Amino acid sequence: MFDSPAEVAERLAAVDYLSDDAISTSVFLAAALGKPLLVEGPAGVGKTQLAKAVALATGAELIRLQCYEGLDEARALYEWNYKKQLLRIQATSADDDIFSEDFLLERPLLKAIRAAGPTVLLIDETDKADVEVEGLLLELLSDFQITIPELGTIAATRRPYVVLTSNATRELSEALKRRCLYLHLEYPTPERERDIVLSQVPGIRADLAERLARTVATLRALELKKAPSVAETVDWANTLLALGRDDLDEATVAGTLGVVLKHASDQARAVKELGLPDVADR
Repeated sequence: MFDSPAEVAERLAAVDYLSDDAISTSVFLAAALGKPLLVEGPAGVGKTQLAKAVALATGAELIRLQCYEGLDEARALYEWNYKKQLLRIQATSADDDIFSEDFLLERPLLKAIRAAGPTVLLIDETDKADVEVEGLLLELLSDFQITIPELGTIAATRRPYVVLTSNATRELSEALKRRCLYLHLEYPTPERERDIVLSQVPGIRADLAERLARTVATLRALELKKAPSVAETVDWANTLLALGRDDLDEATVAGTLGVVLKHASDQARAVKELGLPDVADR
């Protein structure tokens, strides 16, 4: 997929994802070694966007498994089309094989294994799934295959590029981590976030992008329920353009806080800590 970390950085930049050395090297090694890449860090630092950018940069199909509490094998791997099986039984003899390809419903993991073309498999927010789901992933992450008792083992037609993300709300198992390369992402520096804004918001002035990035960094340093994500910084930049504002003065910050802070308590803390005009004064 890539010849070097430098090429990774160049091709990701071409799809508006600005990487650093750690990101570029990890993305390159995951491709070169054929290993899944586990990307961990707080919400909103660009973990999911990294997988999307790799798919876009390489022309690969993106297949996404969104993890959540209660996710099971039927939603992650495969399930049988029970209605179709029942109809077959009613229409023919009970000796017919109802556990064949005709009755198999692909879910994201099986779809990625059987894809013939280049594929990026994104297993998003792995830490939100139950521990049992990690057991389902181990065979895929180590051998790039899935075993279906009724059909046997299905090996990857072409190995997908696998990215797992985690917000570290719980510790993932050592067995899963052993199968992956590891990349930890934190919020970008103000300088890098300024460059992200400039790349994704055409028309914004460099000095305004820098003020935005530094203001967001200040907000993140507060004890908030939910720190602003990079995507919300970009939204804030677009908000200023939409409003025709060319400065980030206190009144503008106070009047647009809802773009980056989504909890009333966070907004109240920001108003107090930054000395912004009170809600009643807006």
